Amino acid sequence: MKYVLVLLATLGIIVSALALREHYRTEGDSPCSINERWDCGIVNHSPYAMLVGVPVAALGILGYLFMAALAWRRAYRPLLAVAVAGLAFSLYLAHIEAHILGVWCIYCAISLGNISLITLLVLAITIASLFRKPELTANI
Repeated sequence: MKYVLVLLATLGIIVSALALREHYRTEGDSPCSINERWDCGIVNHSPYAMLVGVPVAALGILGYLFMAALAWRRAYRPLLAVAVAGLAFSLYLAHIEAHILGVWCIYCAISLGNISLITLLVLAITIASLFRKPELTANI
């Protein structure tokens, strides 16, 4: 399962990097400007795209890197805590897109789906580990 989680974290890094590129884009139309309801440029240039002077997309890259490292080490309980925090923040950002900006970012929507899937998988792993019998070691 660790490889699936690392793959999903890598997807999150890629999507966050695309959003970060959009944040710093100064010329031309956004490639994900689909219509008046879906426009990454508007979302990534809004005041909500920064948190304490750092682009939210850069924080996403760091968060997904951390989750990949935890998944690689099979540190599922700490990963669950990080994933739940990431999901909560992603839901907060989705609230801003839906109710304040009125515009959605396709990269953000993909990231929300991705962090939701990571959270569910790690939750399932953590719950399953509670029901597993402890391994018996032979006394030599």
